Amino acid sequence: MRQMSVKAGLRKFGQKGNDAVSKELQQLHDRKAMVPVRKENMNAEDRKRALRYLMFIKEKRDGAIKAQGCADDRPQQQYTDKGDASSPTVSLEAMMLSCCIDAKEGQYIVITDIPGAFLHADMDERVHMIMEGTIAEHVAKLEPAMY
Repeated sequence: MRQMSVKAGLRKFGQKGNDAVSKELQQLHDRKAMVPVRKENMNAEDRKRALRYLMFIKEKRDGAIKAQGCADDRPQQQYTDKGDASSPTVSLEAMMLSCCIDAKEGQYIVITDIPGAFLHADMDERVHMIMEGTIAEHVAKLEPAMY
């Protein structure tokens, strides 16, 4: 379950890798999580604070090929308080404690996946993402007139 860069993933998985990248980006488009902005229309501060969009591809245990995107938040760490930049995810400790309590109580456990769960989080600020290379090419294919 090692993840790899988009370039390495596409080389290894071919069309399945391309489909996984397109599916991940389609999710961003469908949920209106991204709106194109021309670099020329951004002020210097916004250009400086723009985060690179990173994407990785992996083969899951069931053989499915999955692409996952995220922001390279290293530049953001210079001007954002750590508590304000963290993802709204459960801590490992809290999850393990909850599992222990459930096991002790003999609870019936169900596992589910919420597609694009992070896309449902409320944000009170605009974040500019830089999409380059293969990722930008895939985005452009989603809706050519828009991108």
